[in-house]
Amino acid sequence: MSGLPANLNGSLVIVQHMPAGFTRSLAQRLDSLCAISVMEAEDNQPLRKGCAYIAPGNYHMEVCQKRDGTFYLSLNQKELRAGHRPSVDVLFESISRLSYSAKHAIIMTGMGSDGTAGIKAMKETGIQTVIAEDESTCIVFGMPRAAIQAGVVDKVVPLHEISDQLVRCLNC
Repeated sequence: MSGLPANLNGSLVIVQHMPAGFTRSLAQRLDSLCAISVMEAEDNQPLRKGCAYIAPGNYHMEVCQKRDGTFYLSLNQKELRAGHRPSVDVLFESISRLSYSAKHAIIMTGMGSDGTAGIKAMKETGIQTVIAEDESTCIVFGMPRAAIQAGVVDKVVPLHEISDQLVRCLNC
């Protein structure tokens, strides 16, 4: 994320499999290293361009759309999804329900297959680009591998190229 410009033409919503208490520190650390604003998400928080929102530990995060077309975050503690809360699938499935067409997904290092079902839902409703982290830079290749094997990934790139790829996608 350190390669993203402050004037990023979009918002980032991030699920990291971390317990409660750790995500706020992660957001603060990333905020100090990045040109974009990075924060732990809050319930009913409006999305702003040039900002990244990290799901709090033990909360699912969904993106919702108001009647006026603006977007906001909704946090909940519904049941675990494949052993996770927050869950990438919950986030991506919420994005699949949005009428907005410029949707992109990135799946990075992690165990299991969280995110693949959500990407499939996004593919069915018109996602533009899915980027997966290359095995060469993953600590654990499980989540990217599952999405790649499911045939839902458009680009596979090493970690240091993800920011550039995302900027290109957002400027299309």
